[in-house]
Amino acid sequence: MSTDGAIYWDPYDLALTADPYPTYRRMREEAPLYYNDKHDFYAVSRFADCERGLPDWRTFSSAKGAVLELIKSGIEIPPGTLIFEDPPLHDVHRRLLVRVFTPRRIAALEPMVRRFCARTLDPLVGERSFDLISEVSAEMPMRVIGMLLGIPEADQAAIRDTTDESLRTEAGGPMDYSAGTHFTNETFADYIDWRRDHPSDDLMTTLLTAEFEDENGVTRTLTREEVITYVTVVAGAGNETTGRLIGWAGSTLARHPDQRRELAADPALIPGAVEELLRFEPPGPFVGRYVTEDVEFHGATVPAGSAILFLVAAANRDEARYPDGERFDIHRRAGQQLTFGLGAHYCLGAALARLEGRIALEEILKRFPDWDVDWAGAKLAPTSTVRGWETLPLVIGH
Repeated sequence: MSTDGAIYWDPYDLALTADPYPTYRRMREEAPLYYNDKHDFYAVSRFADCERGLPDWRTFSSAKGAVLELIKSGIEIPPGTLIFEDPPLHDVHRRLLVRVFTPRRIAALEPMVRRFCARTLDPLVGERSFDLISEVSAEMPMRVIGMLLGIPEADQAAIRDTTDESLRTEAGGPMDYSAGTHFTNETFADYIDWRRDHPSDDLMTTLLTAEFEDENGVTRTLTREEVITYVTVVAGAGNETTGRLIGWAGSTLARHPDQRRELAADPALIPGAVEELLRFEPPGPFVGRYVTEDVEFHGATVPAGSAILFLVAAANRDEARYPDGERFDIHRRAGQQLTFGLGAHYCLGAALARLEGRIALEEILKRFPDWDVDWAGAKLAPTSTVRGWETLPLVIGH
């Protein structure tokens, strides 16, 4: 563990966020257990340590949140906020979502997602340049979640913008949870009240009507507040991470034009390329946990009551797990990677994110096999929880 200041990593430092990978490499090699005294948290960066810790919910709890600011805030998180719960309560809530978030329901979205992509991209054919984020990344996940939940198309952008704004941070500083406004969940209340009286075949209706056995052994349906919480979790998670994935596809394939041309020539390679993109540039670069008991890493003790970050973006490039891990390779057979987590909190939306990433790449490459990025106009979004582009101007035909 480095205590001499030789290595410094700070999730709120925008200069480090711009290219964190050289720092991550040094952390893996020189400080596999890292302590940041400015913000009082620990971090591990090796694949083996993340693989050990992420599934161990008894030692590394989600009950205080999975975001550093939230863990440190000490505020009470409402029940049903699935990603911020431990078993057995987590398992009760997750089982219900697994029942409604089925592979069949996800697969049924494919033709709608493809139609949306075509509708978005066709007007851009012939343009010399366009912003991938505003035209595709910020639009597509919002529309898909809207389709899934049954949110009217006219209202979807406002909901996405509310989610985005809640994750923004000022340079050098954390998000502020002190007012508790992140969990008011009022954004969806009117839709849920309307849907209760006007049922449909969407996820919101299913959540309102599904019966389940709760943690007290009572068979019931979800309360209004529980449905609002579930819908808020699904909408927030689905909007943020998938949009970032599409942005990273644009920038990474611009930097690897030969691999991009391979994908354009052989779309059968695209699912593997999506896996490699998820490994190489994970939209959620780290996951926070609350340490419930003293635990040892690399001969040093992380005391109970600490906050710890599992740096999945660092672990995903660990040479001990991925030979030549710093290299992007669409032909890599990566196997297990940590972008969607491990264990009880493995991402419920993983299949949906993969589907959206695959379709977006197929449809983009079909129309635009060649592009570069106007790097002077590219800007990373200032958030400390997800990492991705706020603007990414593509220059077509290079």
